[in-house]
Amino acid sequence: MKIAILDRDGTLNPLGEEFITTPEEWHAQPGALEAVARLNRAGWHVVVATNQSGLGRGLFDVLALNAIHAKMHRQLAAVGGRIDAVFYCPHVPDDGCTCRKPAPGLLEQIADRYGVEPHDVRVVGSTAEHLQAGAALGARLHLVCTGASEHLAPGQPLPPDMPPGTQVHADLQAFADHLLAAAEVPAP
Repeated sequence: MKIAILDRDGTLNPLGEEFITTPEEWHAQPGALEAVARLNRAGWHVVVATNQSGLGRGLFDVLALNAIHAKMHRQLAAVGGRIDAVFYCPHVPDDGCTCRKPAPGLLEQIADRYGVEPHDVRVVGSTAEHLQAGAALGARLHLVCTGASEHLAPGQPLPPDMPPGTQVHADLQAFADHLLAAAEVPAP
């Protein structure tokens, strides 16, 4: 199974000033939904793994989070795409849970649910925390230069907190271009 695990905030949608607490505050990054649809058409399963400490802080509840994700799903469907599942950590950083990235707990749950080997998983995000979780899982790592890493560009040196072997892409569209182009190269 071909599976890509995406971070939400900064990858699928721009980072908010604080927390995204309502569907009205959620907007897709330019081209992100179309990139997911392209991956889907090529046989990729796309899953979201996201830290949502706003739940633990009492800034919004699960009903609001579900409404935000329902908006995301509707907009994806409108362009022919889909997210297979959304896994989220509701804990605040001090809770010490195993699911809050950079811990790999959410990603391990996804790999177990889908029955995939970690080295076959592509982990995509705009933060070191997401990619550190992917590295702990043993996945292939892809940084998109949106959100927290918008100051980076492909070809620039990675910050020291980025795991070795991380590939860099301008945005989710560029990641999809890379992944789909790699699939078109015949095996030797």
